[in-house]
Amino acid sequence: MAIAPYGSWTSPLGTELLTGATLGLSEPTVKDGIGYWLESRPDQGGRTSLWSLAADGGINELTPEHNVRSAVNEYGGGAYDVGGGLVVFTHFPSHEVFVLEPGSEPRSLCAVPGLRFGAFELAAGRRLCVAVREDHRLDGQEPVTTLVALDLDSPNSDGGRIIAAGADFYANPRLRPDGALAWIEYDHPNMPWDTTRLAVGTLDGGPSELVADSPEVSVSYPSWAPNCDLVYLSDASGFWNFYRWDGATSQPLHADPHDFEGPAWVFGRGRYVALDADQLGCTWFEDGRSRLGVLNTATLDLRTLPIDCVSATFAGDASGTLAVLGFAERPTGLYRLDWTTGDTELIRSATAVAVDPGYLAAPEAFTWQSPDGDVHGWYYAPSNRDFSAPDGERPPLMVLSHGGPTSLSTPELKFSLQYWTSRGIAVLDVNYGGSTGYGRAYRQRLQGMWGITDVADCASGVAALVAAGRIDKDRVVIRGGSAGGYTTLQSLVSTDVYAAGISLYGIGDLELLHSDTHKFEAHDLDKLVAPYPAGRQVYLDRSPVHHLDRLSCPMLILQGLSDKVVPPNQAEAMADAVRKKGLPVALVEYEGEGHGFRKAATIAHSTEAMLSFVGQVFGFTPAGNIPVQPIENLTPKDPR
Repeated sequence: MAIAPYGSWTSPLGTELLTGATLGLSEPTVKDGIGYWLESRPDQGGRTSLWSLAADGGINELTPEHNVRSAVNEYGGGAYDVGGGLVVFTHFPSHEVFVLEPGSEPRSLCAVPGLRFGAFELAAGRRLCVAVREDHRLDGQEPVTTLVALDLDSPNSDGGRIIAAGADFYANPRLRPDGALAWIEYDHPNMPWDTTRLAVGTLDGGPSELVADSPEVSVSYPSWAPNCDLVYLSDASGFWNFYRWDGATSQPLHADPHDFEGPAWVFGRGRYVALDADQLGCTWFEDGRSRLGVLNTATLDLRTLPIDCVSATFAGDASGTLAVLGFAERPTGLYRLDWTTGDTELIRSATAVAVDPGYLAAPEAFTWQSPDGDVHGWYYAPSNRDFSAPDGERPPLMVLSHGGPTSLSTPELKFSLQYWTSRGIAVLDVNYGGSTGYGRAYRQRLQGMWGITDVADCASGVAALVAAGRIDKDRVVIRGGSAGGYTTLQSLVSTDVYAAGISLYGIGDLELLHSDTHKFEAHDLDKLVAPYPAGRQVYLDRSPVHHLDRLSCPMLILQGLSDKVVPPNQAEAMADAVRKKGLPVALVEYEGEGHGFRKAATIAHSTEAMLSFVGQVFGFTPAGNIPVQPIENLTPKDPR
């Protein structure tokens, strides 16, 4: 093994693994024996297309000329549905809805400017499709969200027939064969994981009945069981467990100290499949990773399948299940899943590139203490079979603060993370208080405490690694995107733990975000921070842009110019403030990118910009032809 400083190791894991060589796999399902899923490709500008798997094993792209993507709530999801040989989908960025019938080209179903659709529920036999509609036609006003029915045999020039209206948000409509319709609804200032309602109505838009409506309880993902009972998830027990409504009363199907679902940032069908009247194929979070199994709702037996996946999304019907499974030691893939045996058959891998495991860092479950109790995360030590570091040198550390902030970092193989460890940089992926997967109480730690709890949890994780002698305390960088970008920026102005920070489309001004963001998250800060404007001082106190006098380290800011969730003015204001203080700063903005980078060129450039930035700040020279990222006001350190 060659001896070289941490950070300077040569790695075979290049940006091509993050772009052209990698597929995004999502929204799998099976209908009538045919599998369907979405594939997104960074080398096609992030275009997402619908694919199918026939019973004979043939794989076909169904939408080669379209970008199958919903933008309802900005985050979308539920961009297509299938049934009876038909496909309904929405195209981005026009938001036009199409229907695809056997032997025909896609036909426009609704093309009304200003309307967006998602969470499709296709009823082919009734020649209609139910969807969540978001109406942006009223300039200067908040978009109006409704449930509508689209006629498959008309152009729906009116935008569809309204079935339910009046709530601020609707999600996940599910139709019973007799025409009964179940859906989720909720109102500001709640998010889907705060307080929601489960309603049942009819397709004609008549009166509806509330099946579940309790304050401080999140219900989600309804579906009709084979016996026509309504199954859904509720965290009334403190964890998202299964409940059943028989038309008169609701009863819990089990009591388990694990979440059987995650936060509904995007529309979807829920991660469970009704196998028969008494068995649910399901997944749950256990110790920060997903497990797969079968829940018998009659005997309450939960049988774990012998599958070593750590993340799972899936859907299907009695004819089969397709699943996107993530693993710690091999790439994510699309699999056919057998609930009886636990057997899996690989259909599609997220990457066809074979990577020698000698260049991969294994995730290590890492738990430490904070004032609120245990904090969880994943630690990845530098790993490269060709290199070791000089005696006595400890590795630099990159702390990852995930987005959401209610998301969850699971330990599936991520080349975007292994890119760093294979070059000699350790990574701590933090599931700070507020993260999903550990129950409602853990998630609620962040209520009113955003910018405090998450910051303290990240900092105490660094302290635990320093105390264990595993990292160099003087070379720690924190990085995050979106809400994780806020945690990053807030950490830089409220702690002295970090030597540098990297923010991707992060939030620097909470007050500006409150007044200039999209509908879905327009009032989320009322719970995470304080009610506004009564709590305005709290917003000022916790906005990094107002406390740059406390900042003392370099900062890299990466931002998409088409971002509607965290507008570019946030990044520009933060960079200007850092620049005026005379501190090292680099602002890189990308045309045509929104909230989350999708284009191959952007992903490659931003990754190499981060590596160059860290190398200049920490004093090592990255291997390979990495372009030097200009950094204002930086005095470079001598390379190690």
